[in-house]
Amino acid sequence: MNLSTPPRLRYKRILLKISGEALQKGSKNIEPEIIESLAKEIKQLLAWKLELAIVIGGGNIFRGLSASGIGMDRSQADYMGMLATMINGLAIQDIFEKNGIETRVLSALELKSIAEPYIRRRALRHIEKGRAIIFAAGTGNPYFTTDTAAALRAMEINAEVLIKATKVDGIYDKDPIKSSDSIMYHHLSYIDVLNQNLKVMDSTAISMCMDNSLPIVVLNMTKSNNLSRFLMGEDVGTLVDKNGKHF
Repeated sequence: MNLSTPPRLRYKRILLKISGEALQKGSKNIEPEIIESLAKEIKQLLAWKLELAIVIGGGNIFRGLSASGIGMDRSQADYMGMLATMINGLAIQDIFEKNGIETRVLSALELKSIAEPYIRRRALRHIEKGRAIIFAAGTGNPYFTTDTAAALRAMEINAEVLIKATKVDGIYDKDPIKSSDSIMYHHLSYIDVLNQNLKVMDSTAISMCMDNSLPIVVLNMTKSNNLSRFLMGEDVGTLVDKNGKHF
């Protein structure tokens, strides 16, 4: 996608939440082709003056909650999960930079030899200079998911929307991979998501977005240019905000 005249984007500054599983394909924990495709789309969006921050998960490599379920100390397991997000963050940075995107990884854990420490004012400065920034290591605290980290960082950088990139088209009443009769919602309220226990994000993240009136959009990142289509005004994915009515 390459328009001669830059389009008017519906949001200028976004927080893109990518799960670790979204980078996985088959037996590969990280599929470079998936990141490569995303990089090409992001490069065009940045040329159109989009301001972008990414929060990356680590579930393709290690899930702290799952490890704690088999007897590992929860805090220790969560720290291991944070390190998994760092691996994914460095992979994204490498491929983005090979595609000509200036990128910075900011870590909530102190890992000075491979990433900058997360400092809010520094993150804002990178965004203002047109760099793609990747927030790794969650919030830096155990017992908090990367969904919650995404909501927190979105608020801290004054993002206008939190976009959750997944492998399905939006939010469904039940798992669309397991149920052929599942129904996709196009517009929901925060209360709908919480009351129906729709597991698109954890309840802490949803509540934070609700308290701060931050809209959430869930869309399929595996479909070509889906992110661009949404930002250019097309009806893509599921919107969650204070006024939503599902249908």
